[in-house]
Amino acid sequence: MNQIETQTMPLSSGKIGESYEVLNIELPVHMEKRLEALGMTRGTKVSVLNCKGRGILIVRIRGTRFALGRNITKNITVR
Repeated sequence: MNQIETQTMPLSSGKIGESYEVLNIELPVHMEKRLEALGMTRGTKVSVLNCKGRGILIVRIRGTRFALGRNITKNITVR
């Protein structure tokens, strides 16, 4: 593993075509529970597929594509 892969960062800083591991989710409880219900839990692999205008990320989580806004992705820590 190189140094870039071991650094932590918000998911909002993710690059298209890269995969990351979810380390922490710091959102209001109802939003965090909803993401967990959709399969995004600590340790889950998240692939960044695309980045739309205004910071919206298209990600793949456990085989399903989701669009997540910047207000959400900036509060998800990945490595």
